[in-house]
Amino acid sequence: MRSRSNLVLALIVIVTLVTTWISLPTDFLDVGNFKEDNEIYIHEGLDLQGGLQVVLEARPPEGQSIDGDVLNGTRNTIERRVGGLGVSEPLIQTRGDDQIVVELPGVNDPDAAINLLRETALLEIIDTQGVPLNIGTRVNTTLGAAEVPATSTPEASPTTDGTPSAEATPSADATASPEGSPTPPPVATVEGPTYTTIVSGADIANAFPTTDQFGTLVVGFELDGGAADTFFEYTSSHIGQPMSIVVDKVVINTATIQNAISNEGSISGLTAQEVTDLSLQLKSGALEVPLEVVQSRTVGPTLGQDSIDKSIVAGIVGLTMVAIMMVLYYRLPGLLSVIALLTYTSIVFALFKLIPVTLTLAGIAGFILSIGMAVDANVLIFSRLKDEIRSGRAIRNSIEAGFDHAWPSIRDSNIATMITCVILYWFGRYTGASIIQGFALTLFIGVVVSMFTAIIVTRTLLRV
Repeated sequence: MRSRSNLVLALIVIVTLVTTWISLPTDFLDVGNFKEDNEIYIHEGLDLQGGLQVVLEARPPEGQSIDGDVLNGTRNTIERRVGGLGVSEPLIQTRGDDQIVVELPGVNDPDAAINLLRETALLEIIDTQGVPLNIGTRVNTTLGAAEVPATSTPEASPTTDGTPSAEATPSADATASPEGSPTPPPVATVEGPTYTTIVSGADIANAFPTTDQFGTLVVGFELDGGAADTFFEYTSSHIGQPMSIVVDKVVINTATIQNAISNEGSISGLTAQEVTDLSLQLKSGALEVPLEVVQSRTVGPTLGQDSIDKSIVAGIVGLTMVAIMMVLYYRLPGLLSVIALLTYTSIVFALFKLIPVTLTLAGIAGFILSIGMAVDANVLIFSRLKDEIRSGRAIRNSIEAGFDHAWPSIRDSNIATMITCVILYWFGRYTGASIIQGFALTLFIGVVVSMFTAIIVTRTLLRV
């Protein structure tokens, strides 16, 4: 028993030292720039480092409606735009049936960010002039009839051998109608060739995950009116050549044309997740959902720093008061619980950096609350331990019996708290309230780690 306890104690010491090193500032003893290279640092939310929060509401044209898929596709477009702003730790999530909440910590120009977010997404299928374009490539495009590829080859990197392919499905006769084109958001001109737009988002009637004749998951799409004729002319003369799908002038997919396509086609060669993502993007691009800013607020960095300072003070005061109470009331076991509490703190803080958790003011509150809950398990154990000693048991037997009898209460209470955290996190995600999500996430992590430190760390220290 003693040799096993010593081995567990050695592992606890190693875990504590490693997590303490991770919890310390990024530049402290950063051997080989490990923490910096792996971005191990505190990820601060909007209310800690300042920034912008915007609530966007979808306002589809009369006669159109949006659903969850369309809203998710629009959110994906916004995520891609935000990536171009250079914002760290952005939060973009849907709220309800027609709203998207965007939080941009540390943004420098709120007005420019709002103007970029509210623009309708421009989706295009372009002629790549015979050269496959990598996903993420920014391009210049122009709307017009596709021509035969020019003799000169544009500078573009080929994709891997797993390039998706565009395939035809049986099509019906299409009636001619004017082609529509959404107004593109402001996009900076980039060096390189200008590619011709074959069809735009306005020409796509629908997009959906489906299966081909072999049962393989593919993205099916349907075209409207005259766009079907245009697309048929292009694909019939460019079989075996690539074409790219572009959103806001950024390539999101490149496929090889396998057959001539009229008003219905499919895109194959994708993973299940890629099929879902591309379907959402095509569907949202087809509806051209305009976004209106219904709420915006700016948080100053001074307020954020003040919140951090006060939270640190609150955490130190709370930890100190709990430690004093435990030592005065339980003596030696209380001192051991304080050591376990310090181990708990280092593990939780390291997890916040490693996961990573975007820390908000509410998240800090959840962390501080979990400190008290971490001690709660020790209180149950020590109270039971005293009862066992009073009954005449030896100390070693009292320790084992105390843990065994207290465990059901610790387990049930902590599981109930974790279930509550899951419900809070789901509610916060559905309503777009990141403050609730931050609280629920940090509290959940704290409760899980507290079970480990109470049952493993404290028990091992008492055994030794």
